Amino acid sequence: MDLTYLKKLVRIVEQSGVDEIEVEEEGLRVRVAKNSHTNSSIAHAASAQAVASPPSQAVQGENPASQPAAPPATPEVKYHEVKSPIVGTFYRAPAPDAEEYIQVGQTVQPKTVLCIIEAMKLMNEIECDIAGRVVKILVENGQPVEYNQTLFLIEPV
Repeated sequence: MDLTYLKKLVRIVEQSGVDEIEVEEEGLRVRVAKNSHTNSSIAHAASAQAVASPPSQAVQGENPASQPAAPPATPEVKYHEVKSPIVGTFYRAPAPDAEEYIQVGQTVQPKTVLCIIEAMKLMNEIECDIAGRVVKILVENGQPVEYNQTLFLIEPV
């Protein structure tokens, strides 16, 4: 896969409403994704990025000066992000009439079930991987989620 083709893919993602595109050609798979998820406590620079595997390559936009500057580092508390391992529908409870798994402010331990993500009629329990306090739930019940989308912010204890 040549560099011109990769730059075209990046331009497509930057200039369209598409957040992500994945192409496989001759055994090489390339995923170009626009980082559009922002949060008030954790700021991300919105930029297009490309990830290829194998071999691992990153493609930046043609003009680095056109990229927005990263926000200055602040000594804020760093929260652990629990991200979606799959694409699917987010549910805070095991059933519509059941109690929600967790609430904001609740203390959680590793292996605590935080939510369910339904993918292709399969219910996948998403567990916490650290001990901490739930600071924010970033997704509404019944909302679709993307792969690697941040679902929860946990303050480590």
